[in-house]
Parts: sequence; structure tokens; C-alpha cells
Amino acid sequence: MNKAHLELCASDQWAEHVKTDVLPWVFEAVDVPDDLLEIGPGPGATTDLLRREIGHITAVESDAALAAQLAERFAADPGVEVHHADATALPFPDGRFTAAASFTMLHHVPSVELQDRLFAEVARVLRPGGVLFGTDSLDGPGFRRLHEGDICMPLDPLTLDDRLVRAGFAHIDLAVLSIGVRFIARKP
Repeated sequence: MNKAHLELCASDQWAEHVKTDVLPWVFEAVDVPDDLLEIGPGPGATTDLLRREIGHITAVESDAALAAQLAERFAADPGVEVHHADATALPFPDGRFTAAASFTMLHHVPSVELQDRLFAEVARVLRPGGVLFGTDSLDGPGFRRLHEGDICMPLDPLTLDDRLVRAGFAHIDLAVLSIGVRFIARKP
């Protein structure tokens, strides 16, 4: 993540957006999970907010420095465990989690194939009936400027439904909004 994008993801503005626009939608649409896998928390603004609602969060961050900072910040909180790991090869057993979340990070996965592998890994580690919910941004000039010098592989909302089905999900609820895409997918 480049410096400007990292600063945005750590900002009060981003935390307020998640608090007022994202989480109300999530908790209206799904039962509050008791054991959540958070994929790509970055600096942890979403983790801070999710922790207020969820009993246990396992955060998986691929950036070693961000994972270390997050682990240090939550070291005294038994409800959050942080792993430096690649979400395309999760170090957890099948059926471990009741839910998984991904907030505006999937475009940092460098290829469609790796994004699909991530979806399949999440499906593997969810229990039957488990749910994946998330958001991501839409492609556009401003979005591309924010990602200069950074990995940027935007999701195509027109193919996301089929990709999630191929990964093992069903009952997909997908909405394309002016600022991005949000989705809920359930493991049968």
C-alpha cells in the first residue's frame, strides 16, 4: 500500500465511513459472528470497530510491518489475534470460522487468479452456513491516482457473483453503489 493510501486507511475519515456506512449494513444483513476472520486489516481501523461488536477476531495481514503493528496494538486483547499470512494460503483448518470480512482490500491482491484463490481459501475455512461479507472500490481515475505505485487490481462487479459461486459460495447478495461494491456470500 502506498503512503497516501495507507494514511487514508488509518484516518478518522475512513473509520467514520466504516462506522456509519459499512457496519450498519453488515449487521443489518448478517447475524453478528462469534468468530470472525478479517482479511487485510491494514492499519486496523476496521479491526478497532469490529472488536466492539464481535467476540473473537482473527486478523490476517500480508504486510509484515502492518501485521506487527496490529499485533502490538492488540497484544493485551484476548479477543483479537493477528497473523502475518497470505490469504491465498490461510494457515487455518477447514471450517474454523463463522464469518469472514474483507473491507476495501481485494484490489490489492495482484491478479484475478489470486483473488479467486483467496475466495476459495475463505470458503474452505468457513463453517457450513458461514458468511463472507465485504466491500471494495470501483475502478476509476481517482481510484487509480490513489494507487499510483501500488498494486491495483479492481474487482469487476459484473463477474464477482460468478467468481464467488466458483469459489464455493451461494446465496450471494451483491450491490453496486456509487462508491463501490458490497457483497455477502454464504457457504452452503
